Amino acid sequence: MNLLHVSKFYYPNTGGIEWVVKQLAEGTADGNAVNVLSSVPRGFGGDDVINGVRVTKAGSLGVALSVPLAPTFPFHLRSAIQEADVAHFHLPDPLSVISYLSSRDTATKTVATFHNDIVKQSTALQVYRPFLDRFLETVNRIIVTSPALLEQSEFLTPYREKCTIVPLGIDVDEFGDYSGTEFDLPGRDRPTILFAGRLIYYKGIEYLIDAMVDVDADLLIAGSGELREELEQRAADRGVDNKVTFLGYVSDEKLHYCYERADVFALPSIAPSEGFGIVQLEAMAYQTPIVNTNIPSGVPWVSKDGETGLTVPPRDSRCLSKALRTLVEDEQLRSTLGDNARRRVEAKFTHDRMVSKTNEVYEELLAE
Repeated sequence: MNLLHVSKFYYPNTGGIEWVVKQLAEGTADGNAVNVLSSVPRGFGGDDVINGVRVTKAGSLGVALSVPLAPTFPFHLRSAIQEADVAHFHLPDPLSVISYLSSRDTATKTVATFHNDIVKQSTALQVYRPFLDRFLETVNRIIVTSPALLEQSEFLTPYREKCTIVPLGIDVDEFGDYSGTEFDLPGRDRPTILFAGRLIYYKGIEYLIDAMVDVDADLLIAGSGELREELEQRAADRGVDNKVTFLGYVSDEKLHYCYERADVFALPSIAPSEGFGIVQLEAMAYQTPIVNTNIPSGVPWVSKDGETGLTVPPRDSRCLSKALRTLVEDEQLRSTLGDNARRRVEAKFTHDRMVSKTNEVYEELLAE
């Protein structure tokens, strides 16, 4: 079949959704013609072939409210969708939604993966909401990454009958047995806590830094983002800068080494903009227990409280600190939860399973 993935950005632009689109595009390329349409954050667009996938990127004047200002995108979409048997959209992506509604081709089957709710841009959402509702009403099938997101998202409530749950997945063979370079990381005489992700508002990293006041461990923060200077100052103000290390952007190899080194992985997210938390899967595959938050999304479903880690309320540094101390001080509990974590990934969250289930959705639509 001829598949079209439509996404705000695409590799090498990084982010959870971009990672998923890349995995699905490459994973479904065997026997299919796969194309991707996206935008660049700023500058001229162009065409490329990346790992067997034909990629078209529309030029952009920049990004406003997380939306690319790409005036040619609707024209690219109108052309690309006419050649597709199935067009797969990845939300949230207002540009793609509005572009599709203005140039609909009813001959093409449509799928939308609903990755997470829109939270921060509440004022703009009031304008965008009618377009999103119309789009969700129009598409043939909606893929949701967790039952928790389906149950708790008000956006999906009217369209549950067309929703299918397909959890995200990783290639478990790439995780859990690191044998590469040993990087120079601080601290080997006490447990290590790891956070990995962009340094942005909904990650809740400030609460993790506050929690470290009462935790005898080293915290590694892997990732870059707009809040780095503010968070570094917060660590200094709390007197924990001697045990909190900002690694900045790290390569894939170094990130794997961080997972190998970590005794505990922390994901202190504070909003359902964190729809799933793929980094949890990567840490779990390394048999690392998770401390996450009970936000209304798939995050606490991926790593379950008392089974593969501990779950605490969001924006609560005291509870977060207590959970971290519990795991840092109890090696046997860490081992038990870590073993459970690896088994859960192998059972529910593999790359092959994600691709296979997504292909089933495509085939069902074409059969209809």
